[in-house]
Amino acid sequence: MKTFFKICVLVLLVSFTTQASAQTSKYKCMLQMNAYTGEAAYVVVSLISPKGDYEKTLYMMGKDKKWYNGFKEWFKFFSKTQKLDAKTGASIGGGDRTLVNLDIEDSLLDKGYKLRFESSVEAQKYHVADVEIPLTAEALAGKSDGKGYIKYIRFSKVQP
Repeated sequence: MKTFFKICVLVLLVSFTTQASAQTSKYKCMLQMNAYTGEAAYVVVSLISPKGDYEKTLYMMGKDKKWYNGFKEWFKFFSKTQKLDAKTGASIGGGDRTLVNLDIEDSLLDKGYKLRFESSVEAQKYHVADVEIPLTAEALAGKSDGKGYIKYIRFSKVQP
């Protein structure tokens, strides 16, 4: 009887672990930059709440924290916590392309959330909403054009 009970507990634990990991999906995000001159761009990817507030930083392209204050709107959010709860990678130059992986909670889809891509280049203009993508399955399956340094962004869901 004790063995049967242990097996049941083990099965339940495995089941809960599998369900918890299924709540987040991985997406490949391909980012193509416009051909511009100057330094490499820093790009921050944020989760924006339905009210328009920053909720979480998902990715930062650019590792040197001394340039983070160039993202005037995002930096207000960051400076409250002084914690970067995101992956970081290299900055990206004009005309370049990069591929990053983002983890997105499935429960946020179709709830009014957005992904915001902000871009900043040293001694040039800051684009607070270079690209904003509604967090929907349809939007994440398409291509989104940028308004600043980003030419476009394309997502593809990584199958488990």
